[in-house]
Amino acid sequence: MIGRGRGSRTNREQRTSPLAALETPPNAGVLSCRVLDPVNEPVRHAEFAVSDAMGRTVVSGGMDPFGSFVTTVPAGEYRLAVQAEGYTPYRTTTTVGENTLVSLGDVTLQVAQLPELPAPGDWEIEPAHTSIGFTARHIGLARIHGRFNSFAGVVRITDPVERSAMHVVIDAASIDTGVRMRDDHLRSADFLDVAVFPTLEFYSERFVHKGGTRWAVTGALSLHGVTRTVALDMEYLGLGNGMEGEVRAACRATTELHRDDFTVSWQTMLARGIAVVGPSIRIDLDVQLVRKG
Repeated sequence: MIGRGRGSRTNREQRTSPLAALETPPNAGVLSCRVLDPVNEPVRHAEFAVSDAMGRTVVSGGMDPFGSFVTTVPAGEYRLAVQAEGYTPYRTTTTVGENTLVSLGDVTLQVAQLPELPAPGDWEIEPAHTSIGFTARHIGLARIHGRFNSFAGVVRITDPVERSAMHVVIDAASIDTGVRMRDDHLRSADFLDVAVFPTLEFYSERFVHKGGTRWAVTGALSLHGVTRTVALDMEYLGLGNGMEGEVRAACRATTELHRDDFTVSWQTMLARGIAVVGPSIRIDLDVQLVRKG
């Protein structure tokens, strides 16, 4: 009876312990933290790294949708580093005991000095230093990497920047995956049908600052005769000088397209049981802009 009584008390303690839901190995503890920005919003794209006293990384990773992480580490002394694009890195030291939960609570990242924005006016995409690439799944296995070689675009920067506008035109026939037979097929009526739809066009008048160097650029993409709203996740890289001293602005952007949204379902291939390309295509842009005129 006494033994069972002690066992029941232990079980109650385990159920109420903050570690009750975690399987903690022997000689280990748990470290947790939530990362916020200066207005107490979660920094979801932050990354953390936990290193030991010798500077060796023990565990690293990203935050959950609430800006938090929970990780199990052997008992000992650690250094924690948290960093996110557009913010000053945060560093601290802590000791994690055996079978204990060490919560650092809320950590607030301070906004780093932001890069200078482009001056108001018209800025052209500079083709020689810009790439528009894409990645798609091939028959559900390997990845196909490709790009468009011919395009043009202008960004009209305003003050404030949030009212800026962008217009990009891409030559659909310039698609290039490095395999001529495949590229000819992609240009055909089975895919892009470039004879009927010679261009892809993107137009935006919505620039939203997401904090730090991150922006969301939302606009209308016209592809294969269909227009859909698309949001670019953009990272602004700042200003620099070209070889001839001209000022350049640079950014990176990504988005994901669902081919069915643009009626590119390629029924002839699917009817034969060939899933040539996966349902989504990732677009990656590396862009440099030069002042027009």
